[in-house]
Amino acid sequence: MTPKQNNNGTKANLMRRVHKHRLKTVAVLPSLITLLNGLAGFAAIWFAGDGMYMFSFHQVEISYFSVAAALIFIAMVADMLDGRIARMSHATSSFGGQLDSLCDVISFGLAPAYLVLKMMEYKLTALVNPPAELSGFLTRFIWLAAAVYLACAAIRLARFNVENEEDETSHMSFMGLPTPAAAGGLASMVMFYEGLVTTVSRDSIVFTLGEGFILFSMPFAAMMCGLLMISRIRYPHVVNQLIRGRQPMTHLLYSLVLLGLILWSLTNALLIVFWLFIFSGLFKWAHHLALRTRHKHTNTEPANTHAK
Repeated sequence: MTPKQNNNGTKANLMRRVHKHRLKTVAVLPSLITLLNGLAGFAAIWFAGDGMYMFSFHQVEISYFSVAAALIFIAMVADMLDGRIARMSHATSSFGGQLDSLCDVISFGLAPAYLVLKMMEYKLTALVNPPAELSGFLTRFIWLAAAVYLACAAIRLARFNVENEEDETSHMSFMGLPTPAAAGGLASMVMFYEGLVTTVSRDSIVFTLGEGFILFSMPFAAMMCGLLMISRIRYPHVVNQLIRGRQPMTHLLYSLVLLGLILWSLTNALLIVFWLFIFSGLFKWAHHLALRTRHKHTNTEPANTHAK
């Protein structure tokens, strides 16, 4: 066989392999819901870019920052629905998983990072009114916090794609903080702050303390959420665990408490629920680490005593 014939044969094999892996069918409804997730994240980025503007809704002034945060929550609802519908209709596929992660990078990676960046640039610098040198440092620090969050979200989603299994039983917990929960934590801080602006007098001590705490802690919260996303700390899949089979009576009580919080104040409920979930995994990890350390010391003490 001549080198030219061998080369033609290699090209033919390559073309057959490409045609073999060509996508022919997709699950339409789950894919549309997944795309809604990505489009909501894209819209959130647009509103975050013009966050200083306001518009009136039923005689209530709402900032574009609040709209951006609300769109992140809409993307979260779409993200919960697409996987559930795909599994119920037995339409899960590698295409759906890849599309979901690409949209998640936009909605739960880029959109929250950009929202934190723009809100901090606008609100924190106006609140502190620092000199030029300190202003430059604050801007770089805020940018770094947003960049860390975005990079960790991308790593978290890439790792999930590699380790994910389509079996329903493998979706009862997550390794690392899920990206929607991290995005919800940051978006809930934005909505809580904007709620303070519209409901509490700016001259009150409650507003001063709330504004200072939210604005100064948000960059650190973004970096902490980023690091928790790429950690190996296990977090429960709350929705799957609640709807799968019978649950303890305490789950019903928790659900009633959550409903009461929502009826009391939606913005406060979102902040409390998301940050309780974020810290719950951290506290459980610290508790297990302490138990493991204590168990290790308990096992080594008799050997040390005997040696003496």
